[in-house]
Amino acid sequence: MAESIRNLSPNWIHQNPENPRLIFRENELQELEASIDLQGILVPLTVYESSPNKYVILDGERRWRCAHRLGLRQVPVIVQPKPTRMQNIMMMFAIHNARKDWDPLPTAMKLQQLEELFYLKEKRNPTEAELAQVSSMPRGEVRRLKLVIALPKKYKDLLLKEGDLPRSDQRVTVDHVLEAVRGSAALRKRELIDGKQESRLISTIISKYQSGVIKNTVEPRLLAKIARAVDRSEVTRPKVHRLIEKLMSDPQYSIERAFKDSVARIDIEHGLEQQVLRLTEKLEAEAIAGSEIGKSLQLALKQLNLTIRRLTSM
Repeated sequence: MAESIRNLSPNWIHQNPENPRLIFRENELQELEASIDLQGILVPLTVYESSPNKYVILDGERRWRCAHRLGLRQVPVIVQPKPTRMQNIMMMFAIHNARKDWDPLPTAMKLQQLEELFYLKEKRNPTEAELAQVSSMPRGEVRRLKLVIALPKKYKDLLLKEGDLPRSDQRVTVDHVLEAVRGSAALRKRELIDGKQESRLISTIISKYQSGVIKNTVEPRLLAKIARAVDRSEVTRPKVHRLIEKLMSDPQYSIERAFKDSVARIDIEHGLEQQVLRLTEKLEAEAIAGSEIGKSLQLALKQLNLTIRRLTSM
């Protein structure tokens, strides 16, 4: 049977307690309100009837909020059959999976509930692939949101507070926090910092995102490079300890600066060394095969030989 559009009073319609979207920014609501005031609601809300004359939103809470603010007497809706709680969450994910305006933290929290409902139904935890299927999201996004779920409460509270701000005013996002956590964990894994220092370092990195000292979202990845340099004995543990302490105590000292002060040059040389080893392996294979090389490659190799001689004679 084809879906039909009905007109209902906004007072008969209610918020969905399973909606993963918890953040409604005032400036975005004002823009939508102005559009509805001018053109009306162009896309009907999707609802289900929970009891006589009481409907619950599956899709369209922002439109419903604006209708109330504008004092509209009726709004267009499409009524769906009443779902189970698990179907409700799955349906909302499916409706919204192509949208980009859901904030990661509330979405992660709702994904966790969906995972719990799956367990109650199937008596086992869902695999990553199954969770991606029931939430209508790519596996990579499910993996990312599970990392968000694992964040300490204080960072979740911070992200919810930031989420209330217009996007242009936000200084800390989920990706900032995840990068800070990953970078600090790389140092903890090598026992370059302890648990207390790890927590302090994460807070320091987030503060430096907020102050603008750290401008690049992925800058904390340089901490993992520093940690790997310690594994290769290219930099000493005491030196890294001093750098991390300075990073945590000096408000203007960035991770990029710490990287330049420690292993930047070593990292460049390590990368070149790996490329040289791979090139040498390929050239030796060509030599063993006895293949005839073209003139263009011959010229390139001669130039490479000159460059190597110049570098090794310095």
